[in-house]
Amino acid sequence: MSELFVTPSVTWNRTLHEDMKVKDWIEPSFGEFPEAVDVVLIGIPLSRSSISASAASEYPDFFRKAWHLFTTYSIDENVDFRELRVADVGDVKMHGTNILQCHANIEAAMGEVLTACPNRFYVQIGGDHSITAPIIRAFQLHTDKRIGILQFDTHLDLRATDSDGPTNGTPIRQLLDAGVVRGEDVYNIGLHGFYNAPSLILAADHYGVNRITLKEMRRKGAETLIREVMAELAAKVDIVYVTVDMDVLDIAYAPGVPASTPGGMRSDELFDLLFEVGKYDIVRGMDFVCLDPHRDTREQQTVKVGVYAFLQVMLSRFMHIK
Repeated sequence: MSELFVTPSVTWNRTLHEDMKVKDWIEPSFGEFPEAVDVVLIGIPLSRSSISASAASEYPDFFRKAWHLFTTYSIDENVDFRELRVADVGDVKMHGTNILQCHANIEAAMGEVLTACPNRFYVQIGGDHSITAPIIRAFQLHTDKRIGILQFDTHLDLRATDSDGPTNGTPIRQLLDAGVVRGEDVYNIGLHGFYNAPSLILAADHYGVNRITLKEMRRKGAETLIREVMAELAAKVDIVYVTVDMDVLDIAYAPGVPASTPGGMRSDELFDLLFEVGKYDIVRGMDFVCLDPHRDTREQQTVKVGVYAFLQVMLSRFMHIK
């Protein structure tokens, strides 16, 4: 059993039923790395590195608690994807105060998973957006592949690391400055409104980051846009990592987000985009970040949106490999 993982406070005993709930479908495999699985699920409960006050570290537990509300059957596609095998290996162990140690733990734990379970699909549940940098560093180290990033976000996350440190505002900048990824291989979809300073636009221009506004996304539609972006990425990179900052959603759909804003994406738009993303073999992993369940409504509407978004990708991948 890996010392870098801890058993989450919410656990489920897997029970098979004719009508399969998600809580009974995902296989608990805490600290172990099973070979015969299609997807590895990892909790990363870190939010001390968030610029905004955040309890996003609590989301992995709330994510698991909401599983009983969903089934493995999609009425939209008339598909039951229970045959897709998903193993939950637990939460990466966090240090109580040292953010750099937390990031080191994330990178090491991700490396263990990539080594023990190669060529799987990897889903990380954050946590704030700072977790994306150590995850992708592990991908680069353990796969030796050129990595593209597909980022759904309201923000560019290109703040300068010398002034802002390893926060949720700097993960993309960290990776660019370290040469882990190239700016031309980063595609940010969902930018909108008045939330990115001119200095960040200059940084994006300097690194060559591809920016696709929410307005442009709506003009093209999910299927066309993702097809175009994936074609461009496939011509340059070996694998694609998808990072979903839940602040890309309008505050009306995601009140449980520390940096929530008006004017953002609707939840159904995000679901459609992720369903398209799941169709591509080049996509090898993803994360969901910056969701604070303690800011959410009593009905936990943002938590439910996060689980639904995850299930859209699982459904799409199952239909693609079936």
